[in-house]
Amino acid sequence: MSAARAGVPVIETRGLGKVYSPGTEAEVVALRGVDLRIAHGDFVAIMGPSGSGKSTLMNLIGCLDTPSSGAYFCDGVDVSTLDPEALAGLRRDKIGFVFQGFHLLPRMSALENVAMPLGYARVPPAERVERAQQALESVGLGARASHRPNELSGGQQQRVAIARALINRPPVLLADEPTGALDSRTGEEILALFKRLRDDGHTVVLITHDADVAAHADRTFVMRDGELHEEPGPGMGETGPETARP
Repeated sequence: MSAARAGVPVIETRGLGKVYSPGTEAEVVALRGVDLRIAHGDFVAIMGPSGSGKSTLMNLIGCLDTPSSGAYFCDGVDVSTLDPEALAGLRRDKIGFVFQGFHLLPRMSALENVAMPLGYARVPPAERVERAQQALESVGLGARASHRPNELSGGQQQRVAIARALINRPPVLLADEPTGALDSRTGEEILALFKRLRDDGHTVVLITHDADVAAHADRTFVMRDGELHEEPGPGMGETGPETARP
């Protein structure tokens, strides 16, 4: 039985903490006992100002850093039990990353940029092309497959980056300030795309400092001084819905 059918959260943290330079004068407590549960198909925003801990939490969720305390389960897997090779495989297969900067290779076409992660997964070339074309069509860019990044608008480049993030069919799409480099209208189009991806069963975690951007998500959490608080939404009580608690 899959984790989704078994009701296992795709992201779960229990008492997650992160301390930099512990025991020194430079010690910084970045995260304090963060409990978070995100189900398959959720669209969640995590917001907060610079220095609040949201980037640290994003790096832990994305398996780009390790916690000082607590536990993190990604799609039911305790990441602390994984060796470096298995951890790299989990990042590749479970998490798709979208950043403010598009990070597209300028000499590659949109199709080649999207297909690139499949090479690391040793997918045969013909299948790479087919899957990359399907991914571009899913974000509305099927007709732009042969275009290089400098022939695409900012919004189109971000769509290519989203298609690349989806190419390994990960259960989690982790988006760090994905509209930060876009004008407001194009940003709205990208947020609408995230909603469509959620409706198709993807889990979207949006990291932002912008309350207007966060308002597009179904649930919003705020980082304050390393602590995570869920913002009450429609139909929620002071403590939030039952799914927000570990």
